[in-house]
Amino acid sequence: MQTQQQTEQEVTENRSGGAGRRIVWVLVALAVIGALAFIKIKYFPSQSAEGKSGPGGGKGAGAGGGKAAPGGKGGAGGGQKLPVQVYVVQATNLADEVAATGSILAEESVVIKSEISGKITSLNIREGQPVSKGQLLFSINADEIQSSLRKQEYNIKLYRDQERRQRTLLDKEYISAQEYEQANNQLLTAQADLQTLRASLAKAYVRAPFSGVLGLTTATVGTYVSPGAEITTLSKVKPVKINFTVPSRFSNLVRTGDPITITDEASNKKYEAKVYALDPQIDPVSRTQTVRARYSNSSNELRPGAFVKVNLQLGETSSALQVPTEAVIPEANSYSVYTVQGGKMVPKKVKIGVRSSRLIQITDGLAVGDSVIRTGILQVKPGDAVRVVK
Repeated sequence: MQTQQQTEQEVTENRSGGAGRRIVWVLVALAVIGALAFIKIKYFPSQSAEGKSGPGGGKGAGAGGGKAAPGGKGGAGGGQKLPVQVYVVQATNLADEVAATGSILAEESVVIKSEISGKITSLNIREGQPVSKGQLLFSINADEIQSSLRKQEYNIKLYRDQERRQRTLLDKEYISAQEYEQANNQLLTAQADLQTLRASLAKAYVRAPFSGVLGLTTATVGTYVSPGAEITTLSKVKPVKINFTVPSRFSNLVRTGDPITITDEASNKKYEAKVYALDPQIDPVSRTQTVRARYSNSSNELRPGAFVKVNLQLGETSSALQVPTEAVIPEANSYSVYTVQGGKMVPKKVKIGVRSSRLIQITDGLAVGDSVIRTGILQVKPGDAVRVVK
């Protein structure tokens, strides 16, 4: 009997709990539907609601019941225009100047190496000091070469005497011409070998190929060197060269003799130099042309290997068209600007020229008086109605 009462009590509690859960789910569903309805009314009003009669009794938001204002697709209230600031293009004075980065090169530079093997017997290298052309830098033991050279000189004396006797016999027709030719060939071969030995001996005495400044060295007297071993460097630093590149679009404007201003990165000092050579080819990868200028460097102001900033003067024009840098939009292979025409945004393809930190020269695509958009560029699309503000 007690068990039956407990079972009936559990059934009653389960029914009460199920009814409670259903009530909770109903309340949650009503809350979600109410929230969705609020969002719909608040943020997404229906078109029928927007098209209710206005004060003039007509459809739309326009006064007098007319049609919706043009350009109302994206604007609040169906007729709002995007406010933008513009720059009116005018002819201005512009100094054609190309800014680039460059490196300092020695007028002449060479690595001094040994051409033969042997021990260094004398070393006249004063590191970091100037030397004159032809000055002896170091010498290598050449005793074997000198011995071979003396031996060959004795052989030549012998072969010369033999050639003289053979010539006499040939004149008297005691020997054939072939026998004389063999003796003469022996003499000529010995003389050629002697020249080879003299050339080898000259390689044992290494001299400065031009006047310049010596670099550092690790060689000492007694060091054994092999052919191709680097001993030191020699650089001519008066004058120096400035190596830099310019974009290919300026290649027809650069001429030999053009002045440039270089700024040393280390000291921030400026120096004047002149272009003396241009690479006849455009680099197909970077689309740039290599240019070289020369500076006297009489006081060793600039050192080879230094980094410098280069400003190349290309002349001056009084009718240049320039726009702010933020108004120019780079694309894959071109540039564009957004202009205002008839109250709407119209994009235009342009070509650029000289540029600075604030302005970019436009060489094609714009005319004097054009209004170029400089703000709101990311929000406006072609054909959008815009409103010019100051």
